[in-house]
Amino acid sequence: MSGRIYLLAAALLFSTGGVVIKATTMTSWQVASLRSLVAGLILLAILPESRRGWTWRTGLAGVAYAVTLVSFVVATKLTTGANAIYLQATGPLYLLVLGPVLLKERLRRADWWLGAAVAVGMVFFYLDPAVASGTAPDPAQGNWYGALSGLGWGITVACLRGAARAGGSSLGAVAVGNLMAFAAALPMAWPVKVLEAVDWLAVLYLGCIQIGLAYWCLTRGLAQVPAFTASALLLLEPALNPVWTGFFHGEVPSPYALVGGAIILAATFWNSATLRNS
Repeated sequence: MSGRIYLLAAALLFSTGGVVIKATTMTSWQVASLRSLVAGLILLAILPESRRGWTWRTGLAGVAYAVTLVSFVVATKLTTGANAIYLQATGPLYLLVLGPVLLKERLRRADWWLGAAVAVGMVFFYLDPAVASGTAPDPAQGNWYGALSGLGWGITVACLRGAARAGGSSLGAVAVGNLMAFAAALPMAWPVKVLEAVDWLAVLYLGCIQIGLAYWCLTRGLAQVPAFTASALLLLEPALNPVWTGFFHGEVPSPYALVGGAIILAATFWNSATLRNS
């Protein structure tokens, strides 16, 4: 039970990223840079595993994760929280190619069905008329950044699996990826105006709690819970992200986003279930 609590806590903390990112007056590049700086330093400080086992594979996974981090923040600022998180969840689609090519992994029939379902769900986001609003000023462009975040996440997962096989550090890649994201977004973050107290609080929360504490909970939970149960519990993140942005910012996901997101989440859950039973 303690492992499940850790995973639910991690998913809950991860899910708050969208609502806090939207609450800041900073640009997306400023949020991405400062959040990742704080997160990278916190992870290195509180998780000893993140400081061990670095290889060139760690750096490669870090680059992909940095793309994921930055593009997700930009997507969240430009489109709705629902669109940003559901499009990031399309990462498994790209593993259909990356798994066999990079990892020499054989695909199951269920994996192809997952890829097809994710692709169908993804189409719904681009059928959406994409009406701009106060918290989603450019949803069309934001959706493309969300798709880039999904691609980055798919590559990240492939790189992490490759690193784990070679004895590398997955948590090291997360820490390195955050520091790379900080450096990559920093040039676009200038000039930085005088930040308000709410901005500093948001950055500290995002770095220390939404990423740092969440990964601490995640590592504890994964050590105690089977893979299927863990993947199912972590689906709480994309389920709750739109709830927080809706409650605090008044965002209402479009019917297209709700249908597309439901297809992606249901297909991911079903794929994990078939993997457990195979």
